[in-house]
Amino acid sequence: MKVIETADAPRGNAGGPFPYSQAVVAGGLVFVSGQGPFDPATGTIVGTTIEEQTRQALTNVRAILEAAGSSMDKLVKTSVFLADLDDFQGMNDVYTTKVGDRPPARSTFQVARLPSGALVEIEAVAHL
Repeated sequence: MKVIETADAPRGNAGGPFPYSQAVVAGGLVFVSGQGPFDPATGTIVGTTIEEQTRQALTNVRAILEAAGSSMDKLVKTSVFLADLDDFQGMNDVYTTKVGDRPPARSTFQVARLPSGALVEIEAVAHL
């Protein structure tokens, strides 16, 4: 197993240390930990709308995938966690523009709460 870390994505949203890696590579796959809409430099949430926050969460996923030697077009599976399932369409509109013409398998869930009041968090699995 190889641990992936990059300064181009947030390490954590509430300080540290955290008992997880941004991603790990195992068996030819990259497993990206859930990424919220956090600015890598400041750790603060980017945007107030689901569209802005989804864009930033996916930007963070992309940065981690690229640090691992993968890319968004190699996504196999994503899980999307929403604070409010009523935000599904806004999230989906942005998601569609970021994952390319061969979208991965995906699950979407409404959850009770996300870190720091975020509206969305996205985790991913991709091929190397």
